[in-house]
Formats: sequence, C-alpha cells, structure tokens
Amino acid sequence: MASYGVHRKCRAGMKKWPLPHPRLPKVRTMGTNLSARGTRRRTIIAAGSLAIVGALALAGCSSSGEPATGDVGLTFMNQSRGQEAALTQLAEQYTKKTGVKITIDTPGPADYLPKLQAKAQSRSMPDVYSSFDATQMAPFYKAGWAMDLSAELNAGWSKNFSPTVLKMSTFQEGNNLGVKPGSYSVHWETQTYGFLINPALTGMSAEKPPATTTEFIDALAAKKAKFSIAASQTPNIIQGLASNWLTDAEIEATLNGKVSWKQDGWRNAFQFLADLKKAGVLANNSIPGGQDDHPNVESSFFTKSMGAIFDAAPGVSVGLRTNPEFQDYFSAGLPKAPGSVHDPRSPGIPGKGAVINPRGKHPKEALAFVKWLTEPEQQAVFAKTARILPSNPELLAGTDIPGQLEGFAAGVKTMQVMSTTFTPDVNTAIKAESQRLVLGEVTVDDVLATIQAAQDRTS
Repeated sequence: MASYGVHRKCRAGMKKWPLPHPRLPKVRTMGTNLSARGTRRRTIIAAGSLAIVGALALAGCSSSGEPATGDVGLTFMNQSRGQEAALTQLAEQYTKKTGVKITIDTPGPADYLPKLQAKAQSRSMPDVYSSFDATQMAPFYKAGWAMDLSAELNAGWSKNFSPTVLKMSTFQEGNNLGVKPGSYSVHWETQTYGFLINPALTGMSAEKPPATTTEFIDALAAKKAKFSIAASQTPNIIQGLASNWLTDAEIEATLNGKVSWKQDGWRNAFQFLADLKKAGVLANNSIPGGQDDHPNVESSFFTKSMGAIFDAAPGVSVGLRTNPEFQDYFSAGLPKAPGSVHDPRSPGIPGKGAVINPRGKHPKEALAFVKWLTEPEQQAVFAKTARILPSNPELLAGTDIPGQLEGFAAGVKTMQVMSTTFTPDVNTAIKAESQRLVLGEVTVDDVLATIQAAQDRTS
C-alpha cells in the first residue's frame, strides 16, 4: 500500500508506512440511499477501503489550520443530478448576497463516492459535500471529515427540520456503525420509497393503484409490462416488504443482530423477488448491478421503455432532468402482501442534504452557507425546482405536491424511523443474494442463511 503523504506534524506515534491492510468493512456506494444512487463494483469497494485507511490515519490532523484571508470561496461536492440546477441557482443567490463564492462540483451519482474517497485520501476534501445513508457516510464521520452539528441544532437550528428527519440523521450511543454520537449532516429533503409506474405500459392508475403485491404482479403480466430494480436498492425494498409482517422494533432488532434473519417476515419479503421472476415480469429476468445500476434503471423508466421500477422520492427530480416532457407517470407506496399482519411502511431516510468539513479553510463560512440553505425559503426552492419533499414540517404540510410525488408523500406519515441501519457486510450480502435468487442459483432459505452469517460477522 502506498504512502498517503501524512503531514510531518501528524506522524508522531504512527507506525511507518506502508501499514498492513486491516480488515475493513466493504463500503456501499451509490445511489440512494442516501438518496439513493448506487455504485457497486468491486474495484470501487477496494478503492473505498484504501481511502478509508488513509482517512483514518489522518484523524485528528487538520488539512489546513490557516485562517481565512481575502475573498472566501467554498466548494460543494454534489451527488444529486436532480438537485444540481436548484443548488446552482441558490449558490449564485448566496454569492450575490454575501460575496462568498460557491463552486458546485457534481461528478454524477456513479462517480461521486469514489471521488469523495479519493479526496479524503489526498486530504483535499471539499468544504461541503452531499450526505448519503449512514452505512456509506460512517467511515468519513469516524475519520473526522464531518462537523458535529449537535450544538448548533440544539441552539435553535433544529426548528427548520421535522423531528423525524432529525432523529434519522442522529447517531445514538452504541450505534452498530461505531460512529461517535452526534449529528453530522442536515437535510432539506424527506425520502421515502415505493414504485414509479407508467400507466400507458401497465394499465395501472394513480386513482386506483394495485392494493396488493399480487395485484401488482398480475397487472404487469396482463400487459406484458416489465419491472426493474437495481441491486443497490434491494436492501430498501426488502426492508419495506418485511414491514408487512414485522414491526419497526422487530426490524431494528434484526439489524442490530439481536434476532434472526430467518423470520417469516424476511422470508416473505425475498419471496416477492422470486415471484416477480416466476411471473415473467422482471426485466431481463435479472437484477442489474454494477457501478451505474440504479441510474440505468431510472433511465429505462424515464425513456418510457420500462413499465415500473422501485425507486425513492428523489427519482422524480431525476426524471425532471432526464426527460422533462414525460409527466404521465405516478408514484405508489409498497402495496400490502397477502397474509400480511401490518400495513407496509416505507423505509425512511433523510434525503438530500449536506455535511460540513471541519478541516477546510473556511468551516465557519461553510456552516453559515449550509444554515442558509436549510432555511424554509431555500427549502421551498428545492421543493419547487427540484421536485423534492422538503424536511421542514410546515413546508411539507403546506406545499402543493406534484402529482408524481403524491405516492411518496403519502408514505411520510407512516415511514419507518430507525436508530440503526444495515451493517456493510449485511448490505453487501442482500444485494448479492437477491441477484442469485432471481437467477435460480439459491433458494430463499439459502439467502437468509448467508445474510445471517454476514450479520454474525459484524454484530
């Protein structure tokens, strides 16, 4: 392993390079999740591990201790294609207002996490960067690349966000990712999951969406329409489907390794994937993986070649950018499953938002910019321009929700709110085993056994 160019002041007490490669958790790359935009190649995972090693070695060593001098410039590395236009508009407005120049760097969803990992490795992290789900962001937080915003939130900033979003973005004591308790990100979006459906291809309607998973599959089969889900999104659909039989507390207990994955709720959730394949409605009889898996699935839908896909609310903003002329589609929450004991509930995560680099040259100015971005007036711009569900409770209650978002918005009140998430090993196992299941290489029981083994390794 090559040297990471550690600053001389940070070398005291450190072992000489190269260090032996420790066993690191595999890092999930996007999507989704956090919104949800997945990158999944082994080479990227390996690159992520290298970056994390470098970042961990540098924990506690500032990339720049110099005070701000002259004109202040900040860089925001943005993951989301859907919010790029709104973010650029707001950045220009902020520059006119304050004189602080904001540069928006949008590598694209597939390249975002590898680039961020490379930035951590080279100690050239941006001043502000997009947040993802907890599994993906935990290594950056643990390495010291994120400002703990708890004190600022407790001092009144929290009023801009719903209590649910705040809870989902806070790491509690003893969390299964080993992150120090605190809040390291703020979010101007609320994110739920469900289906995007093209009525012209499926015969389904927003006025009467399929009431059960069986009706959903039968409607697709009747029209010979196809459904697609990216491997990167399988953990989310499985968690959502399992809620037909499991309470939030029972799901959380599984994710924390306290109860077995071999419960009927998880078994029935994976069976839905097998049923899609059996009915002949799964596109290409497979679950696509790889670096661009979810962007490719979304592209197939917004170019009107796919009847339905599993997606998150941010997919609507992607559609606006991909094919703004395509408006005749709708979103729907996950339907009930036959024999369910609960109404299904979408996994909930904080959506688009920001993390502040405390080691940048201008952390105070970066904090001021992010505070401004999360004010209700700016959240309203994101909601209108990028078609996202805001995190401000008053905006969420009073905003005119575009028709394409109504199904996702309906799931906000009942969404799952977890204080934990999948461990990296479990997340990887779900993606791989879902693909193997629909290819006929394993049974549902085999899938659960493999996932339980992954859980046991990390619990």
